[in-house]
Amino acid sequence: MGPHIVPVASDLAFPSTADVVIVGGGIIGTSSALYLAERGLKVVLCEKGYIAGEQSGRNWGWCRQAKRDPREFELIREALRLWRGMDAHIGADTGFTTTGIMFSAADEAKAAYYEEWVKEAAAADIHAEMLTGGRYAELMPGDTAPKKAALWCASDGRAEPQKAAPAIAEAARRKGATILTDCAVRGVETAGGKVVGVVTERGRIAASSVVVAGGAWTRRILKDVGIDLPQLKVRASVFRTSPIEGGPPAALWDHDFAFRKRQDGGYTIANGHVNVVPIVPDSFRFFFDFIPALRLEYKSLRLRFGPRFFTEWNEAVRRPFDEPSVYEAARTLDPTPDVGYLEQAFRALKQRFPVFKDSRMVQAWAGFIDATPDAVPVISPTDKVAGLIVATGFSGHGFGIGPAAGHLVADLVTGDKPIADPKEYRLSRFFDGSRPAPVAGL
Repeated sequence: MGPHIVPVASDLAFPSTADVVIVGGGIIGTSSALYLAERGLKVVLCEKGYIAGEQSGRNWGWCRQAKRDPREFELIREALRLWRGMDAHIGADTGFTTTGIMFSAADEAKAAYYEEWVKEAAAADIHAEMLTGGRYAELMPGDTAPKKAALWCASDGRAEPQKAAPAIAEAARRKGATILTDCAVRGVETAGGKVVGVVTERGRIAASSVVVAGGAWTRRILKDVGIDLPQLKVRASVFRTSPIEGGPPAALWDHDFAFRKRQDGGYTIANGHVNVVPIVPDSFRFFFDFIPALRLEYKSLRLRFGPRFFTEWNEAVRRPFDEPSVYEAARTLDPTPDVGYLEQAFRALKQRFPVFKDSRMVQAWAGFIDATPDAVPVISPTDKVAGLIVATGFSGHGFGIGPAAGHLVADLVTGDKPIADPKEYRLSRFFDGSRPAPVAGL
């Protein structure tokens, strides 16, 4: 069972028309709805389950520039600017605060990599630094076995995943957007090579623009309009602790664990080294596309064969719009957490930081990360269907970059000057022979 998400009630009235329909109620979809509604468009957001029910409410809560792929520098820099003013902008609490985020270097090779990253980030106006000795101890008090070096980005922060997207959704509604929960979009309607609307379980909505921000479901949605997006799922597990007095205020990624302080006084903790990749039919279809990612992160990824293979085999069958869809059959993806890996991380954390020795694991959960071959998102119109915008494949980076990604979506829909250059996020990079490779990974 996933974490408790601040509930967002559905609007009761069902609109038959809209300027834009957004498919998906995660951080990307809700941010897109906010910025589009603020520009005076008639916006309808459709979520098959509840707002932030999947990965947008299950992630670590990090809003980081540190260790980002350089292709994301401009967008994440703008995202942090938006996060810092978000609570005032929407008149609600997202839990955002600037804490700083640190990545420890396990060896000299990793330290050298971080040093080069710091130089590259500086050229993009992102300030970070390498820490050693006393400075590390000051920022990470109580570490009994500190690494010799670490990457530190003081301007990074965190927000609360269980609060943020719901708060943004409510703000979008106040700006005029319609928020429909428990309302699955069965498919996107097209005519003459362009979007004409969507068909939901509650009826049809005519629209000239559709934004597909369905996270792990996006590939399945696009497949029905003839777009073969290379995207796979990665299962990430996390847990929260009971409140802790005197723990580190900054967030830390280490080889064995990762943590950040929560607004409730506890900590969100994960295994810093392990993510599980379910083997599914698309694993074979996109095997060669993802080989560079496997080479980059082979030590951290665990491939697993299980029931998910047969679930996705059955879900791949196309269904008529007048019949219940796979999205209604699975309102919320709620995978079982990999508790063994979490307990392993908790033991390692308690050995390094005695302040955690009396804390306990209160709740564990998992979610599916939507991953692309280069671990860079797609935020792009489609060449095949005019009026269709795709925002997916955030590869574990989506929550922190969410506000700027939503802003960019709004820019693409309206034709306004983009908040960041969208070139690196174009969908066509997977079909034009570019074959971009991952740099920073998940």
